[in-house]
Amino acid sequence: MNTLHRDTRDAPWPLVLALVEDDRLLREEIEVHLRAHGFDVHAVNSAAGLDDLSARIAFDLYLIDLNLPGENGLSLCRRVRESRPDAGIVIMTARVALNDKIAGYKQGGADLYLTKPVSPDELVLVLLSLGRRLKQTQTAHEWSMSLRDRTLLGPDQDQKLRLTSKEKAILLALVQAKDNTLESGVLCDLFADEDADALMSKHALEELIARLRKKFKSVQADGDEPAIKSVWGVGYQLCVRIKFVH
Repeated sequence: MNTLHRDTRDAPWPLVLALVEDDRLLREEIEVHLRAHGFDVHAVNSAAGLDDLSARIAFDLYLIDLNLPGENGLSLCRRVRESRPDAGIVIMTARVALNDKIAGYKQGGADLYLTKPVSPDELVLVLLSLGRRLKQTQTAHEWSMSLRDRTLLGPDQDQKLRLTSKEKAILLALVQAKDNTLESGVLCDLFADEDADALMSKHALEELIARLRKKFKSVQADGDEPAIKSVWGVGYQLCVRIKFVH
């Protein structure tokens, strides 16, 4: 493989990338190459594997093969696009037919459709270009959540919140959910592994959400829409736009 010089002066590093490829040798080769160029790569071989990661990691980019075991790549792309409209999706597949490409863009919501074999260096440039574009199109009304130190910064410079680990987990789950909405039971299950003998009750969840709402309200302007609203008979919906920074 040729080695590209990585100019990081205006690059949106670090980019966190999910690689979904069932060919083990190809998956490992791509992972090693992208890591060498600064990408934070998390590689899996199926949609189920990605679902396990997505509960814990906020991805900037997704590199997805179409021919996957179980749920196919097109269906996976569509789910990712619904839950993460701000993320970048690149399909990389051996399917070269025009109708497959059209489906990748229209049904899968992909930003780019690459046909194998793909030059490793071209792949780096494609992903970097997409990452820069996403960075440039971020809206001025977004909140920014740091997953490293659990801080939340608002659109205005003086809007800053410190989050607990549970508050971070709640927001991470809501941001990645379809319509930013999750059932109360699903949110309670986020903490099931912490203490099997003391699972979070719905009452405890209500108190956690109430404290989180209070934090948002303390820095929001009068008349702003509540950051989290209750959805009758379902659970909760996140009503502010949040991007992740690493």
